[in-house]
Amino acid sequence: MSVRVDLDRLADTLADYPFAYLVTVGDDYRAHTVATRPVLTDGVFDLGPHGGTSSANLAAHPDVTLVWPPRDPGGYTLIVDGRADGSRITPLRAVLHRPAAPGAPTRPGCKDDCRPLEIG
Repeated sequence: MSVRVDLDRLADTLADYPFAYLVTVGDDYRAHTVATRPVLTDGVFDLGPHGGTSSANLAAHPDVTLVWPPRDPGGYTLIVDGRADGSRITPLRAVLHRPAAPGAPTRPGCKDDCRPLEIG
């Protein structure tokens, strides 16, 4: 089943995050992680210029993850899984995530404090 990302909520949430990490994999399936400042336009992230390793990985293995770290300790990390087409990434799943406080209630199926940014 496909989950529809709430692009309006995603766009609003991005205002709190100055940069992201792009996580790709090579043919050996080892992660390659670089800092980037993706721009969300019309529901698609534009990565702008990036290096040779990232470009090769995006072309060979288009399923990628963008990770925006929290500004403050205890804040949410924004995690977006997507599909790349060149330097453009279509978001397929988005979640705000942080460790749950001891004894705090959590969503079913998640031991941490997770807030999916999805429609429905």
